[in-house]
Amino acid sequence: MKAKAPTGEGRFAYEGLDRVIHERARLSVLTSLITNPRGLTFGDLKQLCALTDGNLSRHLSVLEKGKIVEIQKVIDRNRPQTVCRITASGRKRYLEYLETLEQVVRDAAKGTKEDVPQNLVRGLTPSRV
Repeated sequence: MKAKAPTGEGRFAYEGLDRVIHERARLSVLTSLITNPRGLTFGDLKQLCALTDGNLSRHLSVLEKGKIVEIQKVIDRNRPQTVCRITASGRKRYLEYLETLEQVVRDAAKGTKEDVPQNLVRGLTPSRV
């Protein structure tokens, strides 16, 4: 699904900004998972996203309820592990969300007098908060 440029009423409403994804911690979790299609352990996600156990658990619960991620309990070397993966429908929703964000950047760039590089979105780096 291609992101559509807003027109007419609610020109900047950006309906494609999925409220489940559009939260800093969940966006961080999904970005980590989409770049690791085989999945990540709970501990790896916790470290990559700089979240506490409780915070990560809560955000994963919201994403699992939305069928964006799947969570599996596995045994690895006789130790229980929680492995998280993005689902096919979650990948689709995430990519549609990114298309909408790209539209936001394009619309904002039109409103500035500065020349904004066309590859602005691709040149962004994640924050280290």
